[in-house]
Formats: sequence, structure tokens, C-alpha cells
Amino acid sequence: MGDITEAAACDAAQAQPPAMTKENNLFMQITINPDGTITRPEVPLIPPSSGGAAVSRDVPLDASLGTYLRLYLPNPAPPPPTKLPVVLFFHGGGFVLFSPATVFYHAHCEAMAAAVPCLVASLDYRLAPERRLPAAYDDDASALAWLLGAGGAADPWLAAYADLSRCYVMGSSSGGNMAFFAGLRTKSAAAVRGLVLHQPYLGGVERTSSEAASEDDAMLPLEASDKLWSLALPEGADRDHEFCNLTKAVAPAALAGMPRCLVTGNRGDPLIDRQREFARWLAEQGGVEVVARMEHEGGHADELFVPESAHELFAAMREFMAADGGA
Repeated sequence: MGDITEAAACDAAQAQPPAMTKENNLFMQITINPDGTITRPEVPLIPPSSGGAAVSRDVPLDASLGTYLRLYLPNPAPPPPTKLPVVLFFHGGGFVLFSPATVFYHAHCEAMAAAVPCLVASLDYRLAPERRLPAAYDDDASALAWLLGAGGAADPWLAAYADLSRCYVMGSSSGGNMAFFAGLRTKSAAAVRGLVLHQPYLGGVERTSSEAASEDDAMLPLEASDKLWSLALPEGADRDHEFCNLTKAVAPAALAGMPRCLVTGNRGDPLIDRQREFARWLAEQGGVEVVARMEHEGGHADELFVPESAHELFAAMREFMAADGGA
């Protein structure tokens, strides 16, 4: 489940990250080797926590694939008979980097569990290019099947604290893309009360205005975004593939029966033009119930590093879930 040590956790907790620039951007540090393999930048990993705002533990998902779920429970846990909604969370990283143990995603899920409040299940899915799409989609479907099936019913935390009839599938960036496809695959699951698509990672061959202006973006420069798609998409596919350019390549008829969606984004995100188009497409062509929150200040993935952005996201989640009786 990753090379995680207590020493690494302490070092990560004490370290103050430098200001993000294109030059020190983690995606720009991915090296593509002559044989097609990649070398990833090192990012601190954090073990599950027994204290703090939320406690966590790892649960194997598919031992043959090495996938797992990291569960987060608010600390203290709610007293009975209170039951928490469940958020199945897919982390970002362009389908190429990170895991639930990555220091900033671990902290984000802790904060989410405490603030919403909810029980969070963060998926460790297979990464590209070793396992290109749709491998991540297969893993998110397996995670949802486990959650809504015998695995979820047997897990002690879920059995004691979770209302498994109130599940929300959520993802950030590439995880938001994954959450959309999970919604497509599981439209008949009544327990899935909604999708939370935060800054979904989308693309296309033709540039949008916000993409064209992002060459020097600190978090998602255009060169890095193109690199990530080249590593994640099936061999030979371009950015108009259905996994990337949803509004162009996915038939609106396929959206029939999709759960209600919260689509969130920030004005400074290089992907904001596509995210706005995506939200309109869901509602106007697909007939999906959409709540759009796309006018916040900030850039891509700010919720991981800017507390105010995280608070805005959690507030939007609470409102979305409460409107469905889920919080």
C-alpha cells in the first residue's frame, strides 16, 4: 500500500511547501523514459491516523491488483443512533500520480470527514501509464460494488456509523472525471444519492480560452496537462477520446438516469471553460439535475492547500447533501 513510515509522516507534517510554480510543479517533474516507463517525483506519504479530527484505517479492496480503500471516520464518532452519509472519494493526479496516502490528499479527506461530516472512503486505484484508462474506472466500479455490497456491510466502521443508503460518489480533478464514469456505470444504484464532481479533469484537441492562457499556470500548466493525457488515454487515442472530451464524444442519451450532480470549479482553473460547458451539457442535453458552483476565486486544486477553498467546497457539499436529506 505504499512506502509509508512514521518518520516520513513527521517530516511531512513539519515541512512548509514552497510556493508552487511551473518550475517546481510535480506534474512537470514526471520523466518519460526511453522505454516508455515513467519516473515519478517523490511525494510524502502518510500512514493511517489514530487521532486528530478524523481517524483512519486501510482496507484491502482487490489483493490481486494491490488496490485498497482508506476509511476516514470523524473523531469523535457520532453517538448512536446517528448514522453518517458515505462519500466514496477518488483523488486527483491526472490518473498518473498520488494515492490516498499522499500527504495532501490524506489531510484533505481528514478535513472532509470532520467538516461535512461524513464517512470518507478514499480509493487507491491503478495508475497510468502502467495501467491506462479504463483501469481506474474499473477500480472505482469495484470500490462502489464493495461499498454497497457484502464488503461494506461487513466492515465494522461502516456497520456501526454509516448510512449505506446515503452514498455520494466524489472526485477531484481526474477523480472528478472518474466519478462521472462511475455514475454512468451505476445509474441503477438507488443508494447513490448524488455525484460530487470537483474541478473535473476534461480535455479536447481544440484549446479553450482558459487552456490557451495556462502555459505558465502554477498547478496545471498546459504542457503538463497534455503529458498527463498522453500517459492516461488508451494507446493511440487523442484528447477527443470519450474519456477526455466528454461533451463531444459521449452521447447525451447515455446520461439518462444519472444521479443528481454537484459540479464545482474555480475561476482561475485552466479547465474552467470545459467545466462550465460540461455542467451545461449535463443539464441541458442530458436532463441531469445539476447544482453548479463555479464562480469561486482560486485555481486548480486550491482546496488542498488553501483552507478557505476547502471550506467553500465542504459548505457546497453540505448544502447539496442536505437538499437530498443526506446530511
